[in-house]
This record gives sequence, C-alpha cells and structure tokens, in this order.
Amino acid sequence: MGTALNLRKVLPALLALIAITAGCRIDMHIQPYYRPLAKSEFFADDRSARLPVEGTVARGDLREDTYFYTGKIGGNPGDYMPFPVTREVLDRGRERYNITCTPCHGRVGDGKGFIPTRGFRQPPSFHIDRLRKAPIGYLFDVDTNGFGVMPDYAAQVAPRDRWCIAAYIRALQLSQNATSADVPAGQKVPSPAPKFRDIGNGATLPEAEPAPPATETGGEPK
Repeated sequence: MGTALNLRKVLPALLALIAITAGCRIDMHIQPYYRPLAKSEFFADDRSARLPVEGTVARGDLREDTYFYTGKIGGNPGDYMPFPVTREVLDRGRERYNITCTPCHGRVGDGKGFIPTRGFRQPPSFHIDRLRKAPIGYLFDVDTNGFGVMPDYAAQVAPRDRWCIAAYIRALQLSQNATSADVPAGQKVPSPAPKFRDIGNGATLPEAEPAPPATETGGEPK
C-alpha cells in the first residue's frame, strides 16, 4: 500500500523529467542551420556564409619564414636548406620524387621519363652544368611555381616535401657525377644498381649479366 502511494507521488516528476530530457536531446540533434551559400535575411548582404575576420590566417599557414615558402632571399634563389638534411629527409624526397617527378624527369633525373615518350616536351637533365650549379632554392621555386611547360606543384606537394625533393635531386646529381674521392674514409662503395632495358610500352627488364669467360681444364681463360 505504501509503495503504491510513493510511486504515485514520484511518477509525475519522473514523467516530467523524461519529457524535459527528451526535448533537450531532440533540440541538440535537430538544430537549425543554413545550407551552403543559402540566402539569409538576418544579414544585410543576404549571405548566410560569413567571411573570416580580416587578417585571419589558417592554422599552420602563417608563412612567417619567407625563405621556407619561396626559396628566395629577396628576389634571388637561396642556396641552403631551411632545415637539416637527414636520411629521413632524403628518403622522403626520394618517395615524393618517384611519385610526382619520375613520370617526366626519370628515375635518375636524366629527363627520360615515360611522359616525354608520349609527345610531351622532354625536360632537361638535372645533370647538365646549368642545373648542377643552380642554387637549391631555384629547384624549390620551379617545383612551387612551375617553369616553361612544367606546371606548378604547390597544390599537390607540401612545402616541406618540395624541399625534400630538392635535396634528393642534389643527391641524384652527386650520385651521377661522383668519384671514389667523394667517398668518406672508411665507407664502402655499394654495388652498382642493376641496369634495365626497355622492352616497349614503358616496361623494362633487367639486363642479363655477362657470362664468365670459358676456361680449359687448366683453369686458365681460353
């Protein structure tokens, strides 16, 4: 008997609580909003989408370091990296180069990529004197703004990755023109990479290694 009376007293408050919380939940899930570019009579210009406050800069895009974003000092390309060149930087540069640059410039930067075989103008080799002597900021600037028939890659490749690519191009240039004197003391020269031959349609196969000279029973070459 007592329990029934208590339930009668509590039930109205419980129902009211459920109604209030349910109403809040619906209001939070179904909120008024404007569709993109919809008209709004609230603002004088009738636009629901509002412009950012003047001077607003996207997070991470302040661009205080002018050289990092342009590769130039004043109006001239600089000749230093804006951050230390490590193995990780070169690995990243090689990865990005092979994705975005190899189709035209080739794996070793000789300008013999796949795209020029289909009628596009062949780019110059990175190993000519003009580009070997060009400041590294110049390589970054060309990747950023394009040059000649080459389009800019500012939208496709982040600034840091463009610097990594520039550093890797420098490594390519050194690799194709290095001598034994350039090898640091105590370092071993790695075995040369296998050569490949073109079999058409952009496909390649490793070149066969030359067979060793035939010998007679005495062990001396014929």
